[in-house]
Amino acid sequence: MRALRHDRVRLVERGSPHSLPLMESGKILPGVRIIIANPETKGPVGDSHLGEIWVHSGQNASGYFSVYGDEALQSDHFSARLSFGDTHTVWARTGYLGFLRRTELTDASGERHDALYVVGALEEALELRGMRYHPIDIETSVSRTHKSISECAAFTWTNLLVVVVELDGSEHEALDLVPLVTNAVLEEHYLIVGVVVVVDTGVIPINSRGEKQRMHLRDGFLGDQLDPIYVAYNM
Repeated sequence: MRALRHDRVRLVERGSPHSLPLMESGKILPGVRIIIANPETKGPVGDSHLGEIWVHSGQNASGYFSVYGDEALQSDHFSARLSFGDTHTVWARTGYLGFLRRTELTDASGERHDALYVVGALEEALELRGMRYHPIDIETSVSRTHKSISECAAFTWTNLLVVVVELDGSEHEALDLVPLVTNAVLEEHYLIVGVVVVVDTGVIPINSRGEKQRMHLRDGFLGDQLDPIYVAYNM
């Protein structure tokens, strides 16, 4: 996890301190090219670096289709080009951070294949203290702290880290969760939680694909729409 904060991927032994198990998202299909690019410079990155996943294939879309029947303006997401290297190929930007790594698995021809690993959405990555943190890492640490935490989500508000936890238990446990959450994040990620919000189960929005809608949750927090059980500020 320390390497990921600097957008680097480092393999360690299973069970090593501060390690994170990742599962590959599958084999890259024939006719599909994937490159990992720096989202700011748009240049390709090395195998040991984390970056945005770009895709090129015959099935790539050319843009959005609006409800008015006209093609929307071409977006950089559909017609991205590398700033150096192969500058002619047109790529689609996925908006997800990940990396490629050659696996030990073989295909039908007996050759090893590259596997794609998806770490998280670029827009949901947290920039704190000049380093990039991924919400899922913080949420995993928080979920382990107490059996009554059914779900949790992390996002930033100004320069503060906000953690929302769903309480699946009696409301008198809400106050007990605050020090558990703050201590876990401090010990495992060296971050201070600015706000802990304890809510009822089902408050954290999740879409049909099972993905947490952290930005919608953030909007609800800023709009005072969460109806929390308890809110603790550490400012």
